[in-house]
Amino acid sequence: MQNAFKNRWVKIGAQAAVLTALILGLVTFVGGSKTVAVAIDGVNQSVSTRAATVADVLKDSQIELNGLDVVSPALDSAVADGASIEIKRNKTVQVNIDGVDRVVHTTGMTVADVLTQLDVDSNAEIAQVASLELATLSSPIDISTPKAVTIQVDGDTKNLETTAGTVSEVLTEAKVALGKNDELNVKPAAEVTDNLKVTVTRVETKKVTETEKIAHDSKSVKDAKALVGTKKTVAKGVDGERTLTYTVTLRNGKETAKDLDSKTVTTEAITEEVSVGTKPKPKPKPEPTKKTKTPGSVSSSWAALAKCESGGNWSINSGNGYYGGLQFSASSWRGAGGGKYAALPHQATPAEQVATAEKLRKNGGWGHWPACSRKLGLR
Repeated sequence: MQNAFKNRWVKIGAQAAVLTALILGLVTFVGGSKTVAVAIDGVNQSVSTRAATVADVLKDSQIELNGLDVVSPALDSAVADGASIEIKRNKTVQVNIDGVDRVVHTTGMTVADVLTQLDVDSNAEIAQVASLELATLSSPIDISTPKAVTIQVDGDTKNLETTAGTVSEVLTEAKVALGKNDELNVKPAAEVTDNLKVTVTRVETKKVTETEKIAHDSKSVKDAKALVGTKKTVAKGVDGERTLTYTVTLRNGKETAKDLDSKTVTTEAITEEVSVGTKPKPKPKPEPTKKTKTPGSVSSSWAALAKCESGGNWSINSGNGYYGGLQFSASSWRGAGGGKYAALPHQATPAEQVATAEKLRKNGGWGHWPACSRKLGLR
């Protein structure tokens, strides 16, 4: 009886030991479990785990990672109860920047996140809304960055930064209107590049009317009644006029071309008529033969004196104030009475000149002809 009682307590003690071990194991198991919050691209889930590190938690939760995914905290970090693990999945996004396609790897969630990652200028033009989630994208993110453009127009320089895609759009943005004939140094559809220079040449055409003189012609008409060498205007000539119309091209206000469109005679020129004499001139009558003045009854002394004074030329008028064969002055001629024969000595005959000279000799001797009378020995 005593042995039976003893065996019973041994059996109970063994059972108690097993139960205690089970309880302690359960407590230990329950005490090692953790609850961890895992957020994948902002979507949260709660995970119960006994894992010690972030990597183990993800492994236990069968969460696989891409090589470009970003995990925080690091995979080898210890995990405590209530910890949070954030996973940002890598996404491949098509981006077009100023016409150039590229692929961007990002862990961002929205278009704005990609713009921040690429450090896109805040003034850039984006085709999509910045808050658009990448998961909903159906086309590449289209980005136009600001570009410096210089426009030369109307004597002015416009400098602007623009996200316009073409030259035509830049001109619209700068409020530069083009006329139908205006010229650009680049094509309107050309793509805008940084530091682009656009030159606008204003082209204007206008009609210009001018008048031009038409010189009149002249023609000769024979006149048999007028003497040869005579001319007379019968009908006066009058210049005409024509009108010329041009198309003038101006570039930036300066004339560069002038094309003749038409010319019209508005006033006809009148031809001048001139009569020309054809009647022969009458032959001139022969002049009467002048009688040669001869010394006549002039004495040899007076003839010799005339030879010395004038070379024997009784009609000489050399323009020196002395006249005739004996070289009278006009006053001496008139004082001696020669005026009754002729106005001047050379116009009188030799005999008349000698008669007048005799009067002078009677009043003053041969001294009236000092050099020649002395040379001839007359005094």
